[in-house]
Amino acid sequence: MPVTRFVQQPDYTGAEFIDLSMASATFREVDLSRTRMRGVLLFNADIDGAIDGLRVNGVEVMPLIEAELDRLHPERLRLRPTTPEAMRDAVDVIEELWQATVRRASALPEQAVHRSVNDEWSLAQTLRHTIFVVDAWYGHAAALRPNPFHPIGVPASFINGAELGIDESATPTLGEILAVRAERIADLRAYLANVTQEELDRVRGPNTAMGCPRPAERTAVECLQVIFSDEWAHVQFANRDLAILEQEYA
Repeated sequence: MPVTRFVQQPDYTGAEFIDLSMASATFREVDLSRTRMRGVLLFNADIDGAIDGLRVNGVEVMPLIEAELDRLHPERLRLRPTTPEAMRDAVDVIEELWQATVRRASALPEQAVHRSVNDEWSLAQTLRHTIFVVDAWYGHAAALRPNPFHPIGVPASFINGAELGIDESATPTLGEILAVRAERIADLRAYLANVTQEELDRVRGPNTAMGCPRPAERTAVECLQVIFSDEWAHVQFANRDLAILEQEYA
């Protein structure tokens, strides 16, 4: 049965949806902030995204989810660093996770790295996104560089990459992607090698040059924690999709 797609439709902010079936619908890059759902049926649903303040049947769920994720993935506790030493350790954690994931991918045919699973980013696109995130939250927001964005980075769909000098039509090889990512990680390690607590806690910005995130005053701690959180989430997505690809190519 063909799927009806509603892409960049008129703004539905404040709209009401009553007595409708959205069974098996997919919501991707959709802002559901302040959404109110009453009398809904939500069986076997799957949600991931930036979630805060969500209440289900009167219970705020994110503290429960975060606690369970920490239990299942204890490395997450090392990805909320506030000191120079802990920051350096967090970089080690994310690199270990990605190295294991890339090893899994390297056992598959080359085309698997560029294949989408369930309309999600391919592994290649996900790795390119991590380049963009480091450029955005370290290069732009923390280091206040005027033009930190590498052309092969992949931003979120709501960001105009062309305005940042990003070539979203680029098709780099896995080797090229990993080389750029290694440069970004080396740059981050160089910063953290001798950084002081005072420097990490210093409020800097806003960076008024065109870029992402939006201009604001931030500490390096705040910026780098975003990177570590995003890296962890995307390596989970990559491993989820790799499991499917491994079955297909077995």
